[in-house]
Amino acid sequence: MVSFRMLAAAAVLLSGYALAAEDASNAVPKGTLSTHTFDQSKVFPGTQRNYTLYVPKQYDPAKPACVHVNQDGVGFNAPVVFDQLIHEKAMPVTVGVFVTPGNAAGRGNRSFEYDAMTDDYVRFLADELLPYIAKTHKLNLSTDGNDRSIAGTSSGGICAFTAAWERPAAFTRVFSNVGSFGAHRGGYVYPALVRKFEPKPIRVFLQDGSNDLRFAYGDWWAANQEMEQALTYSGYEVAHSWDKGGHEMTFATKVFPEAMRWLWKDWPKPIKAGIGSAYLQQVLLPGETWKPVAGRYRDATSPTANGKGEVFFCDGPADKIYKIGLDGNVSVFQAGCQHATGLACGPGGLLYAIAGDQVVAYDADGKRTTIAQGVRGRRVAVGANGILYVTSRAEEGAKGSKLWLITHAGEKGVVDADLACAQSVAFTSDQRFLCVTDGSMHQVYSYLVQPDGSLAYKQRYYFLHVDTVDSSGADGMCADRDGRVYVATRMGVQVCEASGQTQCIIPTPNGKVSGLCIAGPQCDTLYATCGDTLFQRKVRTHGVRP
Repeated sequence: MVSFRMLAAAAVLLSGYALAAEDASNAVPKGTLSTHTFDQSKVFPGTQRNYTLYVPKQYDPAKPACVHVNQDGVGFNAPVVFDQLIHEKAMPVTVGVFVTPGNAAGRGNRSFEYDAMTDDYVRFLADELLPYIAKTHKLNLSTDGNDRSIAGTSSGGICAFTAAWERPAAFTRVFSNVGSFGAHRGGYVYPALVRKFEPKPIRVFLQDGSNDLRFAYGDWWAANQEMEQALTYSGYEVAHSWDKGGHEMTFATKVFPEAMRWLWKDWPKPIKAGIGSAYLQQVLLPGETWKPVAGRYRDATSPTANGKGEVFFCDGPADKIYKIGLDGNVSVFQAGCQHATGLACGPGGLLYAIAGDQVVAYDADGKRTTIAQGVRGRRVAVGANGILYVTSRAEEGAKGSKLWLITHAGEKGVVDADLACAQSVAFTSDQRFLCVTDGSMHQVYSYLVQPDGSLAYKQRYYFLHVDTVDSSGADGMCADRDGRVYVATRMGVQVCEASGQTQCIIPTPNGKVSGLCIAGPQCDTLYATCGDTLFQRKVRTHGVRP
């Protein structure tokens, strides 16, 4: 963390920066500026916006140029600053894109685009606008996030941070002036998420003043300080400049040259992520990252591990169950498995599966036995006593879904018919409690398991963070020996402590995850099914063998 309070004594120097750069026009090569219109967005259909393009004099079409994006058009006297810094080699040759928010038939899109806690805007930039500019203006623009910076003021400031947060592969260097980390569209949760998420490789400069906004949407001065503290706690490269200004750009314009020097320092050396919270360090191993397991799948899901540490997972659309051996090799365990959707290993080395309206079991040789019929199951969990718990889909014409109890002899009964969208089911490490995810909410149900297998004291116990206003998208679960419960959600793998709180969040490389298990010879590898890919990652914790 770097503080720019010490720059107060240099305020005169900073305030004269732009004028000095202009006075030196004979010595400093000037870039060109041109203004254009873009109206071809599919992310924000029907919108039209202007963008001003800055191309430095030193631009060489034979070399990919770095890119800087600014929201709300040209700000911070950036073209003049870039002329000077590029001339000094304090920042690389950088093309500036100064873009205004979209307007659709008179409906201003500024808050919708800038304040949203989604990846919509960064998709618009990285997948639509920047490729369009490169093609239309015949510019050789780098697509590497390490070669891109992004900036903005107020809602544009939080927008700049969100773009890098959602896609570090597209932007890694952020300048946020009086950022709106308030209650417009959920930005007030960022400090909590920054503290809990596995850190991302981004570098952030925050600027704000003690006389910034204090109104119904929040306290901007306090929110920006809280953001700086959260970023520092999680080990990010973060610098800040606090002053006595209000909700404006005066001091930000003064400090912008030094901020850009800091953001681009050591380029092209990649920006490294921090180590994260103490909770993350209890789960993750330094230097270990997600690695894809061999193969591509149509829809991999429901990984589970047997007592040896071997992993099974299913690909329903492909009608196959796969096995990962202790040597890491992947093979087909069963083909023609009635498009199995849920798997769980149980006592005696049996693999249980949801197959159509049946619950079946496979022995080690693949011999199949039908356990129960008439249950349109989704996921299954098996206790040490051989009792099965199955979440089922809603019956035709009915609302909601159910949780079933099935004995090994095939006797079945409904133990909870009051579930909106039951997804996965799993035990805690000691099997005292059963957990059920419900895709319609941001909590996980917990039930106390009675000696006869019945369930009692249902609670919405585990709290999950959400990236939408309505649900977490919670699905598969697993547990480790220390009592943590790992939940697959839209945000990533949310790790909950025994008290029901989410300790940390571990995103996956492709932004998808449906199922989890901890397996391997030492039971210390986390597996995550993520659509067409299965990822694995060595972890510090250990899983629970069946």
